[in-house]
Amino acid sequence: MSQTATILVIDDEPQIRKFLRISLASQGYKVIEAGSGNEGLAQAALSKPDLLVLDLGLPDMDGQQVLREFREWSTVPVLVLSVRASEIQKVEALDGGANDYVTKPFGIQEFLARVRALLRQAPAGEAQEAALSFGPLTVDLAYRRVLLDGEEVALTRKEYAVLAQLARHPGRVITQQQLLKDIWGPTHIEDSHYLRIVVGHLRQKLADDPTQPRFIVTEAGVGYRLLGLSPQPQHTVQRCSLS
Repeated sequence: MSQTATILVIDDEPQIRKFLRISLASQGYKVIEAGSGNEGLAQAALSKPDLLVLDLGLPDMDGQQVLREFREWSTVPVLVLSVRASEIQKVEALDGGANDYVTKPFGIQEFLARVRALLRQAPAGEAQEAALSFGPLTVDLAYRRVLLDGEEVALTRKEYAVLAQLARHPGRVITQQQLLKDIWGPTHIEDSHYLRIVVGHLRQKLADDPTQPRFIVTEAGVGYRLLGLSPQPQHTVQRCSLS
């Protein structure tokens, strides 16, 4: 990874962003800034940075949530930079997908060394697509939106989670147990009726006939898979919450 890499800094403190911008730019990096979680996720989807520097104390959403949402569609390295120094917070962030964790206050030389290390580890030229299209159906993982024939479909969080999981593995069968574990938790892996109800609602909202499915196929006794065209990038302009 060359030092022309793009680094996205998500931090609500302007003085910290300025300090990092100057320090990183002096090393030849291109720096993009965001002062909130929602803005940071939008910038990540649009600019496709090579590294994300993430504060946990953001004004609109917790940085741990930003990390979880970012990891739904991107494997770009994440360096957490936070005043939170407890072992619990560090473990949660690292388990949630962070690649490194630096506490504030911090030494800039150590910080820059960690940036260089993460950029060296990042696969060169890796494409990160935030939105996937399957014929008339688009699942935008970065903005958590679903479009059908260009019109937004209002989904509950569970409905979106099931569809997003299937979209991340197009054409592959995802078992009922895996979906239940990932979305409802390990204590619900036998509660298949939860999943059947959600899939039924999804099919209604997507006008998907289970006897002649356009999108969601049931593999009897096993799980579900998503039909459609090969994933293609789509561009979105607005982030919105689920119902």
